[in-house]
Amino acid sequence: MDLFFSFIVPVYNRPNEIYELLESLSIQDYDKSFEVVIVEDGSTESSERIVEKFKDKLLITYLKKNNSGPGDSRNYGMNRAKGNYFIVLDSDCIIPSQYLSVVEKSLTNNYMDCYGGPDAAHHTFTNVQKAINYAMTSVFTTGGIRGNRAAIGKFQPRSFNMGISKEAFVKTQGYGNIHPGEDPDLTFRIWEAGFETKLIEDAYVYHKRRIDWNKFYIQVKKFGMVRPILNYWHPGTAKITYWFPTLFCLGLIGATVLMLLGILWPMAVYAFYFGLLFVHSLMVNKNIKVAFLSLIAVVIQFVGYGFGFLKNSILIAISNKKPEELFPKLFFKTL
Repeated sequence: MDLFFSFIVPVYNRPNEIYELLESLSIQDYDKSFEVVIVEDGSTESSERIVEKFKDKLLITYLKKNNSGPGDSRNYGMNRAKGNYFIVLDSDCIIPSQYLSVVEKSLTNNYMDCYGGPDAAHHTFTNVQKAINYAMTSVFTTGGIRGNRAAIGKFQPRSFNMGISKEAFVKTQGYGNIHPGEDPDLTFRIWEAGFETKLIEDAYVYHKRRIDWNKFYIQVKKFGMVRPILNYWHPGTAKITYWFPTLFCLGLIGATVLMLLGILWPMAVYAFYFGLLFVHSLMVNKNIKVAFLSLIAVVIQFVGYGFGFLKNSILIAISNKKPEELFPKLFFKTL
């Protein structure tokens, strides 16, 4: 296949992020033409002025629409893009210069209609950003699945760094209106439609995640809340490992109670685990402060995801209502 790539980027009130992203796309070492489609999703802070600065450097299309969420905005952009292979990015990503060359080589050698790539921490990230990145990507946390070589056969791409062919997009009709969770939902429907996915390990992006601890907690709690919905829609994809953060939190509560009663070994197990996380983060980030902050990030991740998952699993199990009726705040109204 003669690949022509279209980057699809929804943006909502983040013109500064778009500048960094477009700047990184403008210095790709890729020697063929590609397209960038920016979809302004009902923003009050327009990115149009920023986009105009790159009109001479990139083949770029700027689209504006009413707010309907990132999934619908990506569909909006793909329906209007010129390419036959779409690459979906978040606006808070920075793209290494070799990214497109790596993707084309991988798809040429082993074509698949959908791929995902990992995220990495850029040297300019703050210590909190590096700690959150560690929690989201480490093999010792729930983030390990996204960068795990062993997961290639059934890799679940995430839409901060995800490629999908036009054929697969047309057949699946793209993203649904759940958010977050729209990317694994699309992946499952891609599989059901007969297409395959893979991880391109070297097609990484720098995902800045400009969030504080409170926003991070809200984000991972929503991740936990949508997983039972995905299990309900796609029961064949449910895994016991999705319960790990919940069991971790319940176990930690139990270990604390036992410690107060003089039984110390359960808490010793948790102490060993946190020690392992600290040492691993220190090796990865080479920064003792980031290593300490990584422990905070992992606890927030497990508590937010774990209890969000538990709560919605119970509600779905005892209710006769559909998820859209039970959890309306997790769904956007499409245009």
